[in-house]
Amino acid sequence: MPSKYQQRPLSFENLNTVPIADRGGKVSWAHMAKPYQKGAGLPGLLSSLPQILAAPNFLEIVEAICRARENKRAILFGLGGHVIKCGLAPVLLDLMHRGFITAFVMNGAASIHDFEIGLAGHTSEDVEAVLPDGRFGAAEETGREMNDAIAEGAAAGLGMGEALGARLERLAQPQYAPYSVLLGAWRAGVPVTVHVALGTDTPHTHPRADASAIGLATHLDFRLLCSLMRDLHDGGVYLNVGSAVVLPEVFLKAVSVVRNLGYPLARFTTVNFDFLQHYRPTVNVVHRPHAKRDGKGYAITGHHELMIPLLAAALIERTA
Repeated sequence: MPSKYQQRPLSFENLNTVPIADRGGKVSWAHMAKPYQKGAGLPGLLSSLPQILAAPNFLEIVEAICRARENKRAILFGLGGHVIKCGLAPVLLDLMHRGFITAFVMNGAASIHDFEIGLAGHTSEDVEAVLPDGRFGAAEETGREMNDAIAEGAAAGLGMGEALGARLERLAQPQYAPYSVLLGAWRAGVPVTVHVALGTDTPHTHPRADASAIGLATHLDFRLLCSLMRDLHDGGVYLNVGSAVVLPEVFLKAVSVVRNLGYPLARFTTVNFDFLQHYRPTVNVVHRPHAKRDGKGYAITGHHELMIPLLAAALIERTA
């Protein structure tokens, strides 16, 4: 049956072609992965990766962090709550003690999960089980101790991170203490800043919550973050790990504040590690800070419980 269409398929008879040698390609045999050899260890694994997409970026991130450590520039780790819930505190504290982290930047969720680990040895309640009757976020010790620590700390001129670390020094059980970033950093004198929005975190629903103290303490930490970020200039590294909204917004405002006050902030590295690449980390962490400033941003997608230990191992091997 003949076609009813007026248009006919286009003839390719006179289409121009080019030799593949002239065309070239973005991927060649030289970029290919190498099979892993038994006993090669982590250096062998890293050297076997294909030189394509995230693999070379990951190695560049390792080099940037090692250079920052060698040149005594800031290495700031921004942490979302899931990073702590993945059980990564010992890895992070080890990196801190080795000089690969000069300060921690937490959102409210990260501070809560970390505080509960130090206080009780467990965290991350079953929300679906307790939300129906309103028990979600109602843990007495968490709300009481965090709010009291924040209020006392704010009155003494301390930011939220330092106040929570000091509180855990008094409260943490010895068997749980090694698993708290807040406490480990406080003991080492390494700054921790905590950035919250009122109403986003469970301690804000506790009867002891003091909104003015919470606001004052987290604002003190924002000012401290701005101070810390001055040392990102010329070789520092900022990593946003698992915060999709709060920390990317806080970070971008801090970038603007530091530059507004006349401090140079250029030629540094930013990285977003997450299992999904969201809008705000992509623009606020990876791209915008480097506009006209000669820095570089990276986005690495993967599970925190895999990527952060891999990063830590690569850093340790690189400097061994």
